[in-house]
Amino acid sequence: MKKLFRSPLALTILSVAVIAAGFAAYRLFTGTVPDKQYRFQVLEKGDISQTVSANGTINPVTLVSVGTQVSGTVKKLYVDFNSKVEKGQILLELDNALFAAQQKQSMASMRSAEASLELATANEARMRSLFALEYVSRQELDTAVQTKKAAEAQLQLTQATVEKDSANLAYSVIRSPVSGVVIDRSVDVGQTVAASLQTPTLFKIAQDLSKMQIDANFAEADIGSIRVGQTVHFTVDAFPDKRFQGEVAQIRLNPVTQQNVVTYDVVINVDNPEKTLLPGMTAYVSITVAERKGVLLAPNAALRFKPANSGKSSAPPGGKTKDNTARSGQDGFPGKIHVLEQGKLTPVSVSTGITDNRNTEIIRGGLKEGDQAVVGEALTSNAQGSSSPLRMRF
Repeated sequence: MKKLFRSPLALTILSVAVIAAGFAAYRLFTGTVPDKQYRFQVLEKGDISQTVSANGTINPVTLVSVGTQVSGTVKKLYVDFNSKVEKGQILLELDNALFAAQQKQSMASMRSAEASLELATANEARMRSLFALEYVSRQELDTAVQTKKAAEAQLQLTQATVEKDSANLAYSVIRSPVSGVVIDRSVDVGQTVAASLQTPTLFKIAQDLSKMQIDANFAEADIGSIRVGQTVHFTVDAFPDKRFQGEVAQIRLNPVTQQNVVTYDVVINVDNPEKTLLPGMTAYVSITVAERKGVLLAPNAALRFKPANSGKSSAPPGGKTKDNTARSGQDGFPGKIHVLEQGKLTPVSVSTGITDNRNTEIIRGGLKEGDQAVVGEALTSNAQGSSSPLRMRF
């Protein structure tokens, strides 16, 4: 065995094996060359816009709920869903038998009161004549005058009852208060509606479907960037390939808190001349709150990237990063982008502006158009790194 290791051939084989093992260990611990280890993207100049987004519901600008002031059974229906109606048009009739009977009773009471007033008036005139001839006393005259006044008051009371019963009879016929389109009907023939505590809703009428509005709930973090008059773009599921446009009309001051999230209702006016947008549709709204033209743009992936050995300093010798000119709170938000310089990964401090969730504006820093920013680890590097240790185990 000792003779075997003393032979030149054995020493040569052993030397080659040691060199190969050393090279493999070197490749294992040093990895691939840096420009193959990372993915890069070239920085370019361009236009960018920042938007805020929310979901909302499309509603008619004027939606009138038609109810009833009296209770009764539905006798006739004159309109249905999607019916076009004019102001004053009959929508529904309730059974009016009871209302008609009450009106007749009150009118009979009024005629009786009129007769009593006529008699009281005649008695008063007679008493005045007799009092002038001193055939009756002052007390008898005063009684006649008081009887006439009571008859007048009774007549006014019965007249008011007649007006009330006539109004109830008229309320049994439901008419449209506006011109528009019926978008909801809540009753059928034979159904009893009760108006004892609150007015029941029978119909909902949209006054004009060519003018719609969106009620969108924006988070409090975004509401400060929204102004009345801003242009709004939105889409709906019914027309996914079409982009609609509107305008901010109102920011309502009544906040809504759900699960500790505060939102505000932003009302957006929308023209709907073709009436393709229907009430109740969900709108996916975006509002452009800032725009920049011809600025240096960096991919957001470059700002998120952190090298695997981020705990160690990746700066070049001397311990300084390249052009550390970013100033927090004055010229934007601070950020850091890594570039490859002289074979080393170098962090560059920058100030960032607006973002469109894909790219971010670079306000200042040591970068320029054409620089290559690191956006992530190379996939091939990860594959080699995972396969090398497995070969060392065999």
